[in-house]
Amino acid sequence: MKAFESNSLRSYSQEEVQQILQLAIARQTDDGAQEFSYQQIIEIAAELQISSEAVKQAEFDWILQKSDVQQRKAFDLYRQGKFKKRLGNYAIINGFVILINLLGGTGLTWSIYVLLFCGLGIVLDIWNTFQSKGEEYENAFQKWKRKHQIKQTINTVVNKWFKACQPY
Repeated sequence: MKAFESNSLRSYSQEEVQQILQLAIARQTDDGAQEFSYQQIIEIAAELQISSEAVKQAEFDWILQKSDVQQRKAFDLYRQGKFKKRLGNYAIINGFVILINLLGGTGLTWSIYVLLFCGLGIVLDIWNTFQSKGEEYENAFQKWKRKHQIKQTINTVVNKWFKACQPY
């Protein structure tokens, strides 16, 4: 954008408008703690000639996106926890194998091969655990999500059943 253009000649794409307004809102609040009520959002949208229905749909989409981000964070923490457990098992088992090899009196001979072979598995496990893009990650996430939805449904049904069975 040239600095000498007049204000009336400037035009921006929708994406550029979103970015400019986002930066302006961020600068408007000094401490970042200012909150907007739903009514204020509707008023801002009305000034921008955005219908309240579009705002409602955008809010619904935003809630779904926020939920998905939270679920993905929980899934990543779950995967990292499983990895830490496998890494601990690897360390214990290989420590035991090295100890047996050292107690044999020949130094570290055959245990190096076991260590390297298991280490290859750990390297592949690191790759799979911390790779958060791609089809394999997405499939694992969807499988985990379905599993948790089923658990949640079962817990809800069992809790309702227990409540129904309790005497008043």
